[in-house]
Amino acid sequence: MSDLGQAAGRLPDRRSLADTLELDKRLFGMIVAFALLCVGFFFWTGGTFLSPRNIFNIAVQTVPVGIMATGMVFVIVARHIDLSVGSLLAMCSAIMAMTQAYWLPQNFGLGLGHPLIMPVTILVGLVVGTLIGAFHGWLVGYQGIPSFIVTLGGLLVWRNLNWYTTNGQSVALTDERILNFGGTEGVLGSTASWIVGGLLALGVVLAIVAGRRAKVRHGFAVKPAWAEGLLIAIIAGAILGFVAVLNAYPIAPTKLQRQFEAQGLTMPEGYVAYHGIPVSVLLLILVAVGMTVVAQKTRFGRYIFATGGNPDAAELSGINTRWLTVKIFSLMGFLCGLAGLVSQARLQSHGNDIGTLTELSVIAATVIGGTALAGGIGTIYGAILGALVMQSLQSGMGMVGVDTPFQNIVVGTVLVLAVWVDIIYRKRTGAMK
Repeated sequence: MSDLGQAAGRLPDRRSLADTLELDKRLFGMIVAFALLCVGFFFWTGGTFLSPRNIFNIAVQTVPVGIMATGMVFVIVARHIDLSVGSLLAMCSAIMAMTQAYWLPQNFGLGLGHPLIMPVTILVGLVVGTLIGAFHGWLVGYQGIPSFIVTLGGLLVWRNLNWYTTNGQSVALTDERILNFGGTEGVLGSTASWIVGGLLALGVVLAIVAGRRAKVRHGFAVKPAWAEGLLIAIIAGAILGFVAVLNAYPIAPTKLQRQFEAQGLTMPEGYVAYHGIPVSVLLLILVAVGMTVVAQKTRFGRYIFATGGNPDAAELSGINTRWLTVKIFSLMGFLCGLAGLVSQARLQSHGNDIGTLTELSVIAATVIGGTALAGGIGTIYGAILGALVMQSLQSGMGMVGVDTPFQNIVVGTVLVLAVWVDIIYRKRTGAMK
């Protein structure tokens, strides 16, 4: 070996920070793009875009799309598509609105404020969504109808059945407890938000430490200790920073006054309270954590990714791919019902146009988040980030006065570019042949 070759052999292995932290480079690129997007709109709006109030609104508006995007990851990973999620959201919302406003009071005598109205309403909506999703899955899995056709038909059927369910009328929500799932009406407050934020940060620390110990125990290579510490600091810092921003958004004095009066109390002079984490955002966090555990730690999740990677091999290995399809679409329907609850609570009523074109936002968020349309590849956290990017982009454009038609043009362009970049990335990394 030449001297030059020996010298080269002694050179240390130079790795980028992303490589050392073992970050998905595509996800890292998305985070950088999201940061640049926020900085751009920050200066364009004179700082308003990153104000506590706007961040609160973006977080709340992201929840329905984010919830459904976690389910869409499983659908697309398994090489299917669901075009009906917006209409299914509307159908579940209509069922829940009619249940709590008319059906329970008129047929069962449950008056305003009855303790059973909220749980029964939510249960009915979730069951209806799950059953409709299971029906879609049965048509796809056992009858062999392409998911594109089944859910395209569902888009039309459920959107118009929603109209007939309410006779074309908007339905106001009468149970105040349901409104707690919508945003400003349901918040944790400063103290509880710090507690939840601290627990989430502690959970991140424990998860990373446990993962490192498991790798060491089984003889796998691990990241340097400083890299693990930096990753913990970044994630925990982001969580606590998010909580700090939400805790800086004060509740309007007039609203506080009404709350005190409702309890027969007098509001102290100069009293100030802050929103903190919305209940709907906490719900999204729980869904994201649960779906991540399902994807990574359960047989059901492993079967989904195995089927998406190679359906024929999965079936030959003993996986009942038809029944798996039913379960995937059932889960998607359940999440549509959950998103319908959040959407109607945020609007404080059910309108027949609720969820219109939401299916496009959900699919766009999922694909932008790194889920491959060819199947087999996708992450829950990527879909959540994709939903956040989509909502931030729309919010920023709305704040600077961009017309709605042009906003849709931009969103469509971003979707196509995201898929194009994904194809290029996978070709260069050898993930696509």
